[in-house]
Amino acid sequence: MNFTNLLKIAWKAILLNKTRAMLTMLGIIIGVASVIAMLAIGEGSKESIKKNISSMGANLITIRPGAGMMGGVRSDPSAMQTLTLADYNALKSQAKLIKEISPLVNGSGQSIAGSNNWPTSIYGASPEYLKIRDWGVDEGSMFTEDDIESYAKVAVIGKTVQENLFPNENPIGKMIRFKNIPFKVIGVLKEKGENTFGQDQDDIIIAPYTAVQKRILAQTYLQSIVASSLSEEDSENAVNEIKSIMENQHKIKPDEDNDFNVSSQQEIISMFSSTSEMLTILLVAIASISLLVGGIGIMNIMYVSVKERTKEIGLRMAIGAKGNDILMQFLIESVLISITGGVLGVLIGLISTFCIQQFAGWPVSVTASSIVISFVVCTITGVFFGWYPARKAAQSDPIDALRYE
Repeated sequence: MNFTNLLKIAWKAILLNKTRAMLTMLGIIIGVASVIAMLAIGEGSKESIKKNISSMGANLITIRPGAGMMGGVRSDPSAMQTLTLADYNALKSQAKLIKEISPLVNGSGQSIAGSNNWPTSIYGASPEYLKIRDWGVDEGSMFTEDDIESYAKVAVIGKTVQENLFPNENPIGKMIRFKNIPFKVIGVLKEKGENTFGQDQDDIIIAPYTAVQKRILAQTYLQSIVASSLSEEDSENAVNEIKSIMENQHKIKPDEDNDFNVSSQQEIISMFSSTSEMLTILLVAIASISLLVGGIGIMNIMYVSVKERTKEIGLRMAIGAKGNDILMQFLIESVLISITGGVLGVLIGLISTFCIQQFAGWPVSVTASSIVISFVVCTITGVFFGWYPARKAAQSDPIDALRYE
């Protein structure tokens, strides 16, 4: 008996018991839909994390003070004063894999403009800071190197600061006071929104680092140095190059711990992506239980089908059907139930994913691989759970089968 005839017989057998077939498919449908939805949520969260972290800076690399020993006591990194302008200048002149670099100092306080006030943070940086953070100026302009050298009291402000200090008016050219130090607003930054950690990136004032160091913080050391690598591929090599320059600059011996830390955006993205992948695997594993239940349902129904059609099996074998023909007939029937359930599961999974994105607002991303995997799993499920009942049918004795009541 050829494959086409076996396929027609199997399909007719399914149509004769539509309700039972649909109930059998239900476990497969739920399992496939769940797997597709879970994979879409997991992939969407990874892409969202990568996008949000990347928005903090293009190929960002951060150098911070490290924990050190002071009087035999290990100090907190934030209390260390190990980064200086000499380190910044050494990195700027020696590093070959860095595109942009900027010193960074910051402080928090109350900003005042006229009768309005707002608690915010002021960052002291160089003009390159905006390029590193992949940021731009919406109105006005960024300060220049001349402003850095002259300790100019000028600043660019974020959208949040603008909305709270200068509601319904243009702030360019107006004065704000931060800890009683006046700064002239020369620019407004483009809106960035919240970062991955929920911090409002627009709640910021950026001024020349020399002015912030001298007039606001009264300090000579740096709280951090930020840079951007030439490309994403050069990020790891750039980190190693920075470590080498800093170790030489700080005269760190081979057996000593570094008094600084260097981290890149790629490391943070990798860490968050690994966590997201683990959660996705866990969710998919839970959703896959439905596929197992669906497979057991297929096996159960195929057993019932074999029992119900014992006389039919005996009659087919009596007129010349071989054991392999009977095996293939029931196996094809099992696979058809599984694949049909898989198709419906994929459709429901895609609809569910769309609903999650539209109504829950979660980031989702359906990949072709998740659909292909679902079909492969459905086929394997149909073969695996349908083979034993089909084999039992193929081994039936035709005489006993014809006598079966």
